[in-house]
Amino acid sequence: MLVTINNCNVQNRSRILLSRVDWTMKPGEAWLVTGANGSGKSHFIHALAGKLSFVPNENDGISGEVPLYTSVFKDSVFIVSLESAAALIEEERERDESEIMDKEDIGRTGRQYICEVLGGSSKKGAPLPPIASRLESMPQVKLCGVEKILDRGLRYMSTGEIRRTLLCRALLSGCKLLILSDPFAGLDAESRRILLEFFDTMVQKQLSAKEVDSTFPRIILSMERFHEIPSGINRVLEFECGKIAFCGERSEYESVVQKRNEENARKMLEEKELFLAELKKIREESDVLVSDIYDSSVPDSLISFEKVNVGWGEHHVLVDLDWEVKKGVHWLLRGPNGSGKTTILELITGDNMQVFRENIKLFGRRRGSGETIWDIKRNLGIVSYRLHVEYRMVGGTDLQSVIISGFHDSIGLYETATDFEISTAKAWLKLAGFAGREHETFSSLSYGEQRAILILRAAVKSPRVLILDEPCHGLDDNYRTKILHLLAMIANTGTTTLLHVTHDPTEVLPCEKHILELHPNETPMYKIIEEK
Repeated sequence: MLVTINNCNVQNRSRILLSRVDWTMKPGEAWLVTGANGSGKSHFIHALAGKLSFVPNENDGISGEVPLYTSVFKDSVFIVSLESAAALIEEERERDESEIMDKEDIGRTGRQYICEVLGGSSKKGAPLPPIASRLESMPQVKLCGVEKILDRGLRYMSTGEIRRTLLCRALLSGCKLLILSDPFAGLDAESRRILLEFFDTMVQKQLSAKEVDSTFPRIILSMERFHEIPSGINRVLEFECGKIAFCGERSEYESVVQKRNEENARKMLEEKELFLAELKKIREESDVLVSDIYDSSVPDSLISFEKVNVGWGEHHVLVDLDWEVKKGVHWLLRGPNGSGKTTILELITGDNMQVFRENIKLFGRRRGSGETIWDIKRNLGIVSYRLHVEYRMVGGTDLQSVIISGFHDSIGLYETATDFEISTAKAWLKLAGFAGREHETFSSLSYGEQRAILILRAAVKSPRVLILDEPCHGLDDNYRTKILHLLAMIANTGTTTLLHVTHDPTEVLPCEKHILELHPNETPMYKIIEEK
């Protein structure tokens, strides 16, 4: 056995998170760990990585098995996930010394970060080890496709680039077990193809190996949805409501999923009608009051870019971009990882300071012409990776306050909520399946549940423009379906215009007929497509 868990609890310092877990991992097995948001699978994989504890349930007389936890991997386990990428960005922000240096601090580069597991130091200004100059030639670096971004600051990488860098570091660290949590979320088609090939190659090696070999790690895949599962997976462990719901062969699980999908399809129409009716009621009750937030003089031209150029040093992200967003015209932004999609959104939200030197107009005014950031945010609703990172830093905020903060465009809530704001927040929480949970903290939720809450926060004030940067990251099928229904309904109201970034074609909404498609390193670097 590589891992043996008999009648153990998963717990942190204060409480039990999963009880009576039984599971074994043997040579010749490649496991998928799955389950809905909040089901308990993240607790399980964090326990495998030593971030939580497996504690033998000595006092339980129900199970006939002797309580036991053993693992040949011990502390040589590495998790690559959306959460670990967010934690890395948080760390880089804390290390930022731009104000002290009186110039921009680019922070650690991909090369420096990867070399930390190859004899390098994490201290600022520390010399790189000799191996740093040879990274481009290493098969792990090529496999993860990070050769061209090694000398870019971590803070300037896209979400997909950050995760590929984390994966590369993990492979070079010599870890014995690598856990990939939702690895395909937010990756473009080419990156998905490369990752699938990588996964299948690694799995074939581990299936044929009888012992743990430090030259390549064993891999466990963790995903919210049973979707795009690599062919090498032959075992499935599913969690539901904090318990193991399925443990066995992939083929058997596929039969279970097929029956479940047939049942869900029958219920979906009825649930959709109830969901949209409830949403319409909430909107009707709140629209009159939230209309006071807006400037009635906002023109039909909501956003315009004229010959916009953005880059860092020799790296050009946007070149001569001409683009306009008009009221009621919903846009899909697409292109490979690192092509500039997030940069465009950050120019709009004010998170990229290069906006002030470019000819960019928001809601009729050129940026830098005397408007405040609050003038901009008043008309925007935002769901993004950056916002998610910001909210993780104030994770003790309760869910009701997170939703209400959408009215105030703040990270956290620093004003006394009105009766209207409280009742509206509760209505939105109930709509999304969080009824009765309004006083749970944001940090206590799974990553996918956190993302669902941030979408509600963005939608609560019926913004002029709703910015959606991979909004369905980490969502299970249930939340994903609800959120897509919600976004479609918001688009149909005529009061909110959508700007949507996604790599998943199944998440494109019917209303998104206008497409800004980015083509890095080409001239021109973009194409505007209008579908019928």
